[in-house]
Amino acid sequence: MGKDKTLFTTILPVMFGFFIMGFVDLVGICTNYIKTDFGMSDSLVSLISVSCFIWFFLLSIPTGFLMNRYGRKNVVLWSFLVSFAAMMLPLFFGKSFAGYIIAFALLGIGNTLLQVGMNPLVSEVVSPDKLTGTINLGQFVKAVCSFLAPIIAAACVGTAFGWRLIFPIYAAISLLATLWLWLSPVKSEPVLDAQTASFGRTFSLLADKTILLFFIAILVLVGVDVGMGVSFPKLLMEKCGFDVADAGLGNSAYFLARTVGAFCGGIILMKINEKRFYLVSIAVAALGLAGMFVAKAPWLLVACVAVFGLGYSNLFGIIFSLGLKHMPEKANEVSALLVTGVAGGALITPVLGLVTDMTHTQLAAIAVLLIFWMYMLSIYGTVSKTSSK
Repeated sequence: MGKDKTLFTTILPVMFGFFIMGFVDLVGICTNYIKTDFGMSDSLVSLISVSCFIWFFLLSIPTGFLMNRYGRKNVVLWSFLVSFAAMMLPLFFGKSFAGYIIAFALLGIGNTLLQVGMNPLVSEVVSPDKLTGTINLGQFVKAVCSFLAPIIAAACVGTAFGWRLIFPIYAAISLLATLWLWLSPVKSEPVLDAQTASFGRTFSLLADKTILLFFIAILVLVGVDVGMGVSFPKLLMEKCGFDVADAGLGNSAYFLARTVGAFCGGIILMKINEKRFYLVSIAVAALGLAGMFVAKAPWLLVACVAVFGLGYSNLFGIIFSLGLKHMPEKANEVSALLVTGVAGGALITPVLGLVTDMTHTQLAAIAVLLIFWMYMLSIYGTVSKTSSK
């Protein structure tokens, strides 16, 4: 009974934060609806991604300072409230492209606070030997949110608000998460001397080769993930003639595969070393990407994106947890620095938009994603050494 109470009052309210983290994947889904509503080019509508993900570059390290001063739990609670505000904004300014830019900027700010604070907060409620598996189970919770989003958006199309009804639904979930964590007995760590944190101190971690390679890996992982979320529905429209709602559901296959993969991976990583699992994951994801070039039938394209999702599903958690393990005494600073890499979502999507506008095919975007993916294979040696420590 005591364990059940601890699970409900301590671990689950923390883990539910990963569901709120999944809100950031609304970018890929909403971008295609917004493009259709406003009749925009791929290059212009990619500003949605930029407005959301640029904050990971600008605010991740300051968020690390906030954690040092106010504690991890408080920072996560603030992130939930900012996410609530972001989800409410489209109800009032949903007819304006500028309104979406502001809403997704707020979503990016809230998600930055959340991603910096969440993984160190998990380390407060689980033992170190369970950290990698727990973070990957958190990615499973995040993937559930991502999987549901295109289904909810498509189901909302016939309502008075249209697909935009997803925003108040997610706003209500944000409030629920805020109350649950606020009422939990989870404590923030003691306030640290503000002098212990600085931009220079945090960026100096990049002098460590392992941290540098992991930072670039996060840039690549998030950029490829966001790029897939934006590009795959358009690939279905290009190759199969789908409309935007049906094509958006294609992302559900991707997120479903990530959901299954993260759940299974979280359990497996509780028992085995990361390095073998990492190599298999990289190879499986590359196979899915390569298959998209030859697949023509809708079911085969969906199968390819599902294979990619399975391979992708555990890599963010593996890289992040290995970074924390590499420098456990600087967990707040490492977390802030690595989450800065989530800005890859703002860096890669404009490249995909430009390449697509120039070539007039989404296959060019998939080719760019495959090139970026080769970086993940190149750092296998570092992953192997770090996981063996």
